[in-house]
Amino acid sequence: MRTAAIIGGGWAGFAAALTLARSGWSVVLHEAGREPGGRARGMELALPDGTGHRVDNGQHILIGAYTSSLELMRSVGVDPEQALLRKPLTLRYADGSGLGFPDWPAPLDALAGIACARGWSAGQRLALLTRAARWRFAGFECEESTTVAQLCNGLPQRLLDEFIDPLCISALNTPMQEASASVFLRVLRDALFSGRGGSHFLVPRSDLGTLFPIPAARWLAQHGQRVQLGSRVIEIIPQGEQWALATAAGHAPEQFDAVLLACPAPEAARLALSAAGHASLPAREGIAFERWAAKAQALEHRPIATVYAWARQGEHPARLALPWLALRNTQQAPAQFVFDHGQLGGPPGLMAFVISHSQADKTPLQAQVLAQAEQQLGLKLTALRSVIDKRATFACTPALSRPAPELGHGLWACGDYVQGPYPATIEGAVRSGIQTAQALCLPQ
Repeated sequence: MRTAAIIGGGWAGFAAALTLARSGWSVVLHEAGREPGGRARGMELALPDGTGHRVDNGQHILIGAYTSSLELMRSVGVDPEQALLRKPLTLRYADGSGLGFPDWPAPLDALAGIACARGWSAGQRLALLTRAARWRFAGFECEESTTVAQLCNGLPQRLLDEFIDPLCISALNTPMQEASASVFLRVLRDALFSGRGGSHFLVPRSDLGTLFPIPAARWLAQHGQRVQLGSRVIEIIPQGEQWALATAAGHAPEQFDAVLLACPAPEAARLALSAAGHASLPAREGIAFERWAAKAQALEHRPIATVYAWARQGEHPARLALPWLALRNTQQAPAQFVFDHGQLGGPPGLMAFVISHSQADKTPLQAQVLAQAEQQLGLKLTALRSVIDKRATFACTPALSRPAPELGHGLWACGDYVQGPYPATIEGAVRSGIQTAQALCLPQ
């Protein structure tokens, strides 16, 4: 039986572990954190009434086109239709304006949603339909050097503000002036033309850890595989054709046929460099590791912030018109979306404000979001906790060169930043984990 060590217990790492285990490999997964999930996991939030509630370490949303993620959830006993609130794509604002798709087959849902968008003039709706038809005629492809702003040049400003920019910033976490148009078009293609429900928004009813990583860890344990939490790998050591790991916890040494780096890019680069100088590694492979690490280190990262706030006075919790609303975003009003957890199975009055490409520090950001909520939603809120993931995603810029999945000598990498067609999303991470594991299973 072939053996693999997987370093990182996020969605990519567990996707790879399940794929290898089902292919007959013996797997040991090391996760530095005390619970599975990596950057997409749960955390405990203290509420004003003294109770606790599990939320994400940052509000996430999936879409119906995330077929690999949904299938993996099913494979470990999670029913996505119960665990996620599924609604047709909606970008509504508090005043009722904006876009809402009907639950129709694709692409009729998109055509009808655009044609009936509230607050847009007939000319604005026609401009978007015409541009969308042009993108489809071109196969949703464009020059790799094109930005989203260049792709959408000439569209009315209101469409840019209320449709293009919110979609771009939420999917790529990169402003449209800097974002890759080719990746943006790929996301649109898969969401709008992948079949009925591909564009649906899927919002977790519980924290992300319970959606996949925790059940995946349980499945692996039940099938004789090992998941070691709180286990930080400090070095990977080539030993002939095999590998050994040194951990901070001092686990007994083992040898593995392959190692998969499923950790964030900076940590993966550090581990690749730790192996590059070993005497048992051929010089050409050491150079290849160094070049791979340099490419991983060169990636720019962008933050995402989530402000959890309480909108409840006594027995009268606030409730939004919809489970989520788009917000008008400016430098002083930084949030793009708000989610009403009272409509997602959580306590009434709990709100989550999402700030993609967040630039402010925690204290001023929190104050800006509370002022934005009062101005745009009429809500006076109490901030509970703000979470800023400074390395949430890589900057998805045009013609970006991303690290390849294979480093050589039985060392591989997977994750949302690894070479692939998608931006830094849960689906990108999952597909990377599956595809890297499948490549590892091929005859060498």
